[in-house]
Amino acid sequence: MERVLGPAAPGERLRTDALFALAMAASAVVIVRVVRDNGAPPDLFGWALLLAAHVVIVWRRRAPMRVMVVMMVILLTYHSLDNNHTAPMAVSMASLFTVASRTRPRNALLVGVAVLGIMLGVKFSEGLAEGAESLRISGWIVAFLLLGVYVRIHRQYVASVVERAERAERTREEEARRRVAEERLRVARDLHDLLAHSITLVGVQTSVAAHVLSADPDRLDRAAVAKALDDVAETCRSARGELRATLEVLRSGTEEEARGPLPGLDGLPDLADAARTAGALVELDVTECAAPPAVGVAAYRIVQEALTNAVRHAGPGLTVRVAVRAEDAALSVRVTDDGVGTGEGAHAPGYGLVGMRERARTVGGTLEAGPRPEGGFMVSAVLPLAPVSLGGLT
Repeated sequence: MERVLGPAAPGERLRTDALFALAMAASAVVIVRVVRDNGAPPDLFGWALLLAAHVVIVWRRRAPMRVMVVMMVILLTYHSLDNNHTAPMAVSMASLFTVASRTRPRNALLVGVAVLGIMLGVKFSEGLAEGAESLRISGWIVAFLLLGVYVRIHRQYVASVVERAERAERTREEEARRRVAEERLRVARDLHDLLAHSITLVGVQTSVAAHVLSADPDRLDRAAVAKALDDVAETCRSARGELRATLEVLRSGTEEEARGPLPGLDGLPDLADAARTAGALVELDVTECAAPPAVGVAAYRIVQEALTNAVRHAGPGLTVRVAVRAEDAALSVRVTDDGVGTGEGAHAPGYGLVGMRERARTVGGTLEAGPRPEGGFMVSAVLPLAPVSLGGLT
């Protein structure tokens, strides 16, 4: 049996059905007093049966089939006593309509066949005239059953529309949450790439200045100190400019709306120069190619993070080789160093390597990183040059 659903609470629905049954009972009393059909006015037992039918109908929406069975027994007894046949018409049609609108179509068919079969069989057994009159009533029975089936189909259609709307709303909310999570990840990745690189270089450059100051105070190399401090200032200026560009993109939502584009392959020489100021020997080999902006940004960030890790973890006398080439419709990025690392945490997996892999995935690429057999560390990425719509490309 179909479960009955409605916007109202069960108690409120029961009160509504009780008022509806009371209204039908009042109309039945009026019909008995006004309409004189081929049945006699009900006696005391007839009134009791008529009242019982209107009491049972209160639970029609809770148990349509059970109410219909009880109603058929009550009304069959009522009509067999030749009581006023028009008085229970409203409650009979209400019960038929409820069965058709709130249960499976098979139940409506079985009830309709049963009611029509019993009525026509009884009426035609009483005579042809009685049978002809029963055919007119049969039309009302069929009409209410069809109306109930239509209401049931319409209710299911409305419910499916509401369900699709709610599912679409949930999908939009999930999409919004996903975009927020991607945006948070993008912000964290951008800030990590920028700040880790700049802070590492500033730390190395200030260490150089401190070493020059403390190495031989009597023979202070002012030019070397000034050079180290100038490198610190230049690194800070570059970090400030890149941070401003990043924040403008975050505010506007797109790179095109920002005042300055994010760096790409053309910014790799500046990264190499910055790493050289930190004492590393950087060999840069970049082949010119028309890389999409998203791919250029990803390559820049990968090289930036690889240089940062090399300067931070490798030992003195570091040599870093950066090779960026277009190969087989993809951009190949390879950064290797010959450093030996310092301490147990040298090149340990962390946010830097995770961020580089995320950068590669945002443009549909792959990245591998790890120690080289001959010593040092290697970062290798393959970034497709064809556009890939994966989101979070800055």
